[in-house]
Amino acid sequence: MADSPNEDKTEQPTPKKRDDARKKGQVAKSRDLSSVVVLMAGLGIMYMFGPYMHYHITSLMENIFTTDVSAWGVEEINTLGREMVREFLLILAPMLAGVFVVGFASAAVQVGFYFSWEAAAPKFSKINPISGFGRMFSKQALVELAKSLAKLFIVGFISYLTIEAEMDNLILLGQVDAANTLAYVLKIILKLFIRVGIIMVFVAVLDFAFQKWHHEQQLKMTKQEVKDEYKQTDGDPMVKARIRRIQMEAARRRMMEEVPKADVVVTNPTHLALAIKYNALTMGAPLIVAKGAGPIAQKIKEVARENDVPIVENKELARALYKVVDIGDEVPVALYEAVAEVLAYVYGLKQNRARSFS
Repeated sequence: MADSPNEDKTEQPTPKKRDDARKKGQVAKSRDLSSVVVLMAGLGIMYMFGPYMHYHITSLMENIFTTDVSAWGVEEINTLGREMVREFLLILAPMLAGVFVVGFASAAVQVGFYFSWEAAAPKFSKINPISGFGRMFSKQALVELAKSLAKLFIVGFISYLTIEAEMDNLILLGQVDAANTLAYVLKIILKLFIRVGIIMVFVAVLDFAFQKWHHEQQLKMTKQEVKDEYKQTDGDPMVKARIRRIQMEAARRRMMEEVPKADVVVTNPTHLALAIKYNALTMGAPLIVAKGAGPIAQKIKEVARENDVPIVENKELARALYKVVDIGDEVPVALYEAVAEVLAYVYGLKQNRARSFS
C-alpha cells in the first residue's frame, strides 16, 4: 500500500537531501548569533583600539576646526574633504577589519565555507505581493515576530535597570561640564552595551540551537520520499533485480556451453555437479568449467549426457571441490590426487571403449 501524501515526515534526511538543501542556501544559521558576535567583537576592538581612535579623531577634529578655510577655493575644500574621509577610514580600519573577520568566521563556524548561487539569485516570487502577504502570516514569520518582541523586551528591561541604577547621578549632570557629562554618558552606554551583549549571547546560543532543530525538522522525509530518492539515485530495485537475473542467466548459459568441452562431471550424486577439464599439453592443472547445486546440477548432468561426457559419482570430492573452487579456477593442490584418480578412470573408460570399437 502506497504512503499517503500527508504522511508524517519521520525519516532522517539522506545525504543527498542535505546536499540539495545546502545548494539552495537552506542551512541552519542564526542571524542573532552572528549579530551578537559582531557586536561583542566591535566592543572588544573599541576597548583595545579606543585610545588610538580617540587620539586621532581628536587631532583630526582640532585640525579641521582650527584651519582657516575662508580664503580657500572649491578645489582646496574638496581636497580637504577627501583627506578627511581617508583619515576617518584609516582610523576606523582596525574596527572594520576586525568586525568583518569575526562576522565571516561566525558564519563559517555555523554553516562552513560555502556559497550558494541559487540562494543569491534574485527570486521574483519574493516581490509578488500575494505570496509576500502569505509569508507575512506564515508560521515562520510569527515565530520571528515572537523572537523580535522577546529581544526588544530584554533590551528594554536591561536598559531600564541600567538607567534606573544611574538615575541619581544623571540628575546631577546639569552641574558638570560638557566633557565630563559626555564621558559619563559614554560610560553608561558602554555598560549598557556590555550587559545587553552578555544576555544576547545566551539568547543567540538558544536561537542557534533552535535553528538547528528547526532545520532538521524541515529536512526530514517521509518513507515514500526516501524510497523515491533511492530509485532516482540507485535505480528501481525491481529493475536492478531483473538486470541481475538476466546477467545470471547469461553467465549460466556460458557455463553450460563449457560442459560439452569437459573431460568429466563429478557428482555427489544428486545435489552437486562439477565439470572438470584438463589438457596436459596446455594446462598446468585441471580446471573447473562448470559447477552447480540443485536444478543447476541436474542441468549440468543433462548436458553432459547429451554430449557423452562421463559422469562420475564421488561424494567427498564433489563436496570438497564445491566448497573451495569457483568456476574458472584450477583444482587446488590438496585435491590433485583425488582428481587425477577420477581422470585416470575416465581416460581408462575411453581407451576401453576405443578398443571395443576397433
